[in-house]
Parts: sequence; structure tokens; C-alpha cells
Amino acid sequence: MIERKFVAQNIKELQVKEFVASQISRAGLSEVKLQRTPLGEKIIVSASRPGIVVGRAGANIAKLTADLKKKFNLENPQIEINEVQDHTNDASIVAEMIANSLERFGPSRFKAIGHKAMLSVMSGGAKGVEILLSGKIPSSRAKTWRFYMGYLKKCGDIAVSGVKKAYAIARLKTGVVGIQVSIMPSDIVLPDKVSLLVQPQTVVEEVKVDAKMSEKPESSEKESKEKNHADSFYEGSADDKQARKESKLKKEIKQKAVKAMKPGSGSESKKCMGAEEEKSASTQEATKDQDNKDLKNDEVVQ
Repeated sequence: MIERKFVAQNIKELQVKEFVASQISRAGLSEVKLQRTPLGEKIIVSASRPGIVVGRAGANIAKLTADLKKKFNLENPQIEINEVQDHTNDASIVAEMIANSLERFGPSRFKAIGHKAMLSVMSGGAKGVEILLSGKIPSSRAKTWRFYMGYLKKCGDIAVSGVKKAYAIARLKTGVVGIQVSIMPSDIVLPDKVSLLVQPQTVVEEVKVDAKMSEKPESSEKESKEKNHADSFYEGSADDKQARKESKLKKEIKQKAVKAMKPGSGSESKKCMGAEEEKSASTQEATKDQDNKDLKNDEVVQ
């Protein structure tokens, strides 16, 4: 019994939606919702042109309320109208626009109508759109024309719950033309989309250092000590730099002195050898002069 009540309520709700859609024409109807409240039934109508739904001085709403109360035995039906802001991503509104254009301009311009609707949907930010026109267009034999652009899911949960679909009919002289519109909105998140988070370079280096320390703690401590010692040596004050320069100069002077002391090493050793030879030659000449003088004195004495 309870299941029959639920089924009856759903059937009644569907009949109310179809009746409201048949009574409101050329208003850009998006959807109709039925809510039950303590005060009565609340019918929410979403349309792109709410002024047509309201009518002049609310005449259309008053007439629709009376018809619903009489036909479906509703106690206190209340109609609420919502304006649809983004009508390009609504499949019902796009299907109704195509049907109105076909009824107005005829089947000869169906390609222009289909391409224009497709481009307007894609310019509104949709990921993909598909429009199917089936009927006797443009010839007397029935065909199905497909207008497709972008990326559209055809199977899976996204195709059932994420893709917006709508159906409409256009009554032409040659017969009825069926219109099917499928739109994948831009705010839908696809399950096969993967986003990678790249860590900064500093974080990666710290992780590597930590891994090395966990593997070889002793060697890493020694390396860190040596590195700190080298840093402290090279990052000294101005006095330390001056002292290092003086020590370098002293070392250079000592090296030069050692080279000079070694015989036959460098130009200084050659100079020292030359001075010694000159001294020995002068001493030999002096001894020769002294011997000559002694010989002369001996001869004078004799």
C-alpha cells in the first residue's frame, strides 16, 4: 500500500510538470519542481523569461493556479518563479530555442540554427555539446542531423548524472521534428583528471639530507664538523685575513732564503759564487805584489 502511494504521488507530480510546461510557451522553461508544505503544494517554475510566465498584472499565474486547483485537486497551490541567469548552459532552454527557430524560419535553415545554438553554448563556457535533429529536414525523407563540438561523456556515471539532457519538438508543415540537446557544463569534475603536487626544491633537499643522516650518522657528523671548521676558517674577520696574509708573506720569505742558502740554486747562489771568485783573485794579486816588493828589497840590500 505504501509503495502505491509513492508511485501515485510521482505520477501526479509528472502530470503537473507536463501541464505547466504545456501552458507556458516561449518563456524559456528550464524545470518545474513540486514541493509539499504544511500550507499546501508549492510549485517552483524556473524560466529565462519570467515576465511571460507572470503575464500582465499576474493574469497568467492566476489562471494557471486555478487550473491546477481544479484539474489535480490541489488544496492551496502556490507558484514561485525563479529566473535562470545562465541560459546558454541549460539544455531545456536551448532545445526550446531551437524548436522556436525551426517553427519560425522553417526547415530550410536548420543548419544555421543548429550551428548558432552550438556556438552559443560553447561560448557560455560548456565543455561539450551535442544537438540531434531528427525528422523530415530538409527533404521528404526522415534523417538525423548531428551537431557536435567539444568533449562530451557518453557512458559512465558522469554521462548519467553530470550531462544535462533535454528533449523538445518542433511542429512543421512537413511533420514533427525531434530535438535532443546534451550539454556537459564547465563546473563538472571528471574522474580521470589527475593533478600533481610538486614540492619546492628546498623541501626535497631537506628530505635527501635527512635520509643520508639516517643511513650514515657517524660520517655525516664528521662531515658536518669539517664543513663547520672550514666555514669558520674561511669566514673570518678582517684581522684574521690580515694575519693570514702576513703568514703567507713570511712563508714566501723563508722559502726564498732557503733557496739562496743552497749552492747552485737560483740566481742569488750564482751571485755569491762570483763574489767569492773575485775575492780569491784579489788576494792572489796582493800576494804577488808583496813577493815582488820583497825581492826588490833583497836586491837593494845586497
